[in-house]
Amino acid sequence: MDELKKLIREVPDYPKPGILFYDLTTVLKDKQGFHRLVDRLCEHYNGRTIDLVAGIEARGFIFAPALAYRMGAGFVPVRKPKKLPAKTRSVSYALEYGSDSLELHEDAVQPGDRVIICDDLLATGGTASATVKLVEQLGGKVEGLAFAVELTFLKGRARLPGLDVFSLIQYDK
Repeated sequence: MDELKKLIREVPDYPKPGILFYDLTTVLKDKQGFHRLVDRLCEHYNGRTIDLVAGIEARGFIFAPALAYRMGAGFVPVRKPKKLPAKTRSVSYALEYGSDSLELHEDAVQPGDRVIICDDLLATGGTASATVKLVEQLGGKVEGLAFAVELTFLKGRARLPGLDVFSLIQYDK
C-alpha cells in the first residue's frame, strides 16, 4: 500500500493546531490511485455475497458507491440528522465533547441483508460503531467494515469487537 500512501497529502494543523489531516482528495484525483484503492477494497470481499454497502457521510459517499458498484450490491447513505427525506432510524453516540447522531432510512436495510459499512477513515471508531448499531437495529448483518485509512494509534478497532475491520493504509502516529 506504499504506492497509495505516497498519494495522500498530509496537511498539518488542520482543522486545528496539532492535528495532522490526511487528505484523500489527492488519491481520488489520481486515476490509477483511485482505481487501485477501490480494487483493493473489493479484493478483501471476493467470494462473499454482499447485498448493500452503507456509506457514512460525507467522504464515505465517495468510496461506498464505487465499492457497491464493483460488488454488484446496492448503496445506502448513512447521514447526519434531518438529511434523509423519508422515515428514518437514528442512533446517537458520544464524542470527545458532546454527542452526535446518524440516521438511516427505515427501509434501507431489510432483515438478513448482508452489509459492508464503508468510510474513508477509521479514527476512534465512534461513527463506525454507531453505524453498526443502525444496521443491526434494522435486522441487517454487518459482514465487515472497509476503510481507506486507519489511524491505528486512536484504537478505533477496539470499538468494533468481533467484526471484520479492513483498512488499506495505516498510520501509527
